[in-house]
Amino acid sequence: MSTLDATRAELALLVLYLNKAEARDKICRAIQYGSKFLSNGQSGTAQNVDKNTSLARKVFRLFKFVNDLHGLLSPVPQGTPLPLVLLGKSKNALLSTFLFLDQIVWLGRSGIYKNKERAELIGRISLYCWMGSSVCTTLVEIGELGRISASMKKLEKDLKDSDKYKNEQYRAKLQKSNDRSLALVKAAMDIVVAVGLLQLAPKKVTPRVTGAFGFVTSLISCYQLLPAPAKAKAH
Repeated sequence: MSTLDATRAELALLVLYLNKAEARDKICRAIQYGSKFLSNGQSGTAQNVDKNTSLARKVFRLFKFVNDLHGLLSPVPQGTPLPLVLLGKSKNALLSTFLFLDQIVWLGRSGIYKNKERAELIGRISLYCWMGSSVCTTLVEIGELGRISASMKKLEKDLKDSDKYKNEQYRAKLQKSNDRSLALVKAAMDIVVAVGLLQLAPKKVTPRVTGAFGFVTSLISCYQLLPAPAKAKAH
């Protein structure tokens, strides 16, 4: 493959990535929390960027609550333990509620919904829902990592006479474990972001800390949305 062909292929992947509304939203989220980190709650250009980007992101999320509503009503994989099922469904319900209420917040901030006090209250309730969904996600990921670890140990015993890293099933489980670990880190950090936005611990979780954690979780989200690498074809 020539350099031009390789460049074309890379640009095609970039276009595919940027065509995703979710990817654009997470890039804007990185800008928003990066600005929050820089402003540290002080008025100025960085805080204006933070506020304007936050408002713009809400348009990306219009009707997005339907996704988690669908997840709430969808059947779970067979063999999933009941506690993980309940936590997963709770996460869907809380995230769907957050996204639905966030639309009312957008209506308030854009001046369509005139009751500012009610809009602010709804905004806080929506953030509590998001924090709750992040807690549920954290617990789900811990539980799923435990299940994957147990199945990997069982597989290791079966493959004791061979190189486990050459086994496709073992490699798939390892990749799944890595993905779950990253999702766990992101969910746990998002709890801190929610605490910061709700100002539940203003002395410890300052706007700068909130911005730093939010920026990192945004980068993780951007990474998670990258297209999966194509598998090499066997000759």
